[in-house]
Amino acid sequence: MNPISRRRLVAGAVAGTGALFMPWVARAQAKAVKIGILSDMSGAYAEATGPGDVIAARFAIEDFNKQHPDIKVELISGDMLLKPDVGASIARQWYDNEGVDAIFDIPHSAVTLAVSTLAKEKDKVLITTSAGTADLSGKWCTPNYVQWTFDLWANSNGVVRGLMADKADTWYFIVADYISGHAMANDASGILKQLGGKELGRVTHAFPGTTDFSSQLVQAKASGAKVICLANAGDDTANCIKQAAEFGIPQSGVRLATLVLNDYIIKSVGLATAQNLVGTMPFVWNMNAETIAFADRFAPLYRGNKPNFYHAGSYSAVTHYLKAVAALGPEKAKESGRAAVAQMKAIPVDDPLYGKGTVREDGKYVHTEYVWQTKTPAESKGDWDWFKQLFAIPPDKAFKSMADGGCPLVKT
Repeated sequence: MNPISRRRLVAGAVAGTGALFMPWVARAQAKAVKIGILSDMSGAYAEATGPGDVIAARFAIEDFNKQHPDIKVELISGDMLLKPDVGASIARQWYDNEGVDAIFDIPHSAVTLAVSTLAKEKDKVLITTSAGTADLSGKWCTPNYVQWTFDLWANSNGVVRGLMADKADTWYFIVADYISGHAMANDASGILKQLGGKELGRVTHAFPGTTDFSSQLVQAKASGAKVICLANAGDDTANCIKQAAEFGIPQSGVRLATLVLNDYIIKSVGLATAQNLVGTMPFVWNMNAETIAFADRFAPLYRGNKPNFYHAGSYSAVTHYLKAVAALGPEKAKESGRAAVAQMKAIPVDDPLYGKGTVREDGKYVHTEYVWQTKTPAESKGDWDWFKQLFAIPPDKAFKSMADGGCPLVKT
């Protein structure tokens, strides 16, 4: 696969995670605003992000052009293969030679950091909808960068606040032995302590390569904690959920929490296996009439799969960027990514999927976060109807404060 080849979103259907995309043009006029979706199109995160994020971005452009038919927008996509050097190479090619004004997505924090440096250097825009490290809009913030959808601190904060409100105040952590795993566990433990809860212990597992989590789960259950919290992601989370069910942990009344949750994990393990699982997400496809309408539009183009919060985030972020382009003027937006991002911060966010919010001075998009628990099979109305809302975390409590974030752009 050539990672810097451009791809066309063909005839409204994505056949699978390996589908190829070429430029899609909203209007046939000169001096287009050009957007690039830089994502995982073929690897571990492809189903949950890449191709679906392209579809959602296309919808955002279509809807924007109904209100602004005079502004031409082009959409291209690329596969960064989850490698910082590949991602930076594609971004440089796009910014330097292909006229891309704004790059979106990037489900990998190290790739994001590399591309963020380029965006600042070249005065372009970078908006990530699936990169989780909170420091991207903290100590690594730039005036050309916006972090959309979520971050790992917010995930930890939501899960802990939600379960503490339900008096689940003793926790044991199963932690992936890498930087993000430890950071998630430390964030959750710190918030737990602030709210009067207690960590009873933690155990790590090697990454990659661990498939048997029986030892970790036995230790966690033996601790007597009310909550066993998974500070890992992807297949590790799925395997922990499956094996916890085999040990009867959720059935015993112990709450199982994950710090990285999305619909596709439940699809992988099955609803019956994922009982009593709790996690934080800013969007679920059947939250309200508008999200259901979006899902009905999305699913036929994505093999019947409902959109997750990354896909919805792609729609939301592209929508707000284009609103800023219209407010600033396309020529000025193309001249300066910094000016475009400043305009994004100056106008309120309001879209049908993420609702109302603001882009803060540090580049963090703040909005309501929600704590969810899996439904029982009896509660579910059918495939993809998997979650019930436990709590809503308001924007001022959902994300780390700017004072604590360490962004050098923030005036003290």
